[in-house]
Amino acid sequence: MREAVLEQEQVLDVAIERAFDVFADARNLEQLTPPSLRFRIVSTSPIEIREGTLIEYRLRVRGIPIRWLTRIAAWNPPHGFVDEQLRGPYALWHHTHELEALGEAQTLVRDRVRYRIGFGPIGTVAHALLVRRELEGIFDFRRRAIGRLTR
Repeated sequence: MREAVLEQEQVLDVAIERAFDVFADARNLEQLTPPSLRFRIVSTSPIEIREGTLIEYRLRVRGIPIRWLTRIAAWNPPHGFVDEQLRGPYALWHHTHELEALGEAQTLVRDRVRYRIGFGPIGTVAHALLVRRELEGIFDFRRRAIGRLTR
């Protein structure tokens, strides 16, 4: 399958520093992920996130256990960061998080994920039938969770 892109934006009624703090705390990752995925951080806590940090997770997708290793490829507080999958279910996963202050108490959060599923034509069919819709659902959950965490 060729590379796909998932983009999402949301406006939060908090200062950019407060919004970024939600992302800078790795413990929030579990709250930003739907419970059905049974997401758990495996890396030793506490995790100090910065460029080069490695974070290992475990989750379940349709009951299948998955180990995922992420590297923070760029870290630019409070304006954003990039995480990349080093090991996991995707042939490519590059997630750019951008934050932009819209005022003293309002922040625009942009997510852009470039991803690719392996497995050739089977991956293309799986993307069309399942993966894209599931990713959109995960990011919809994440958007609502970010709103709750920043209140």
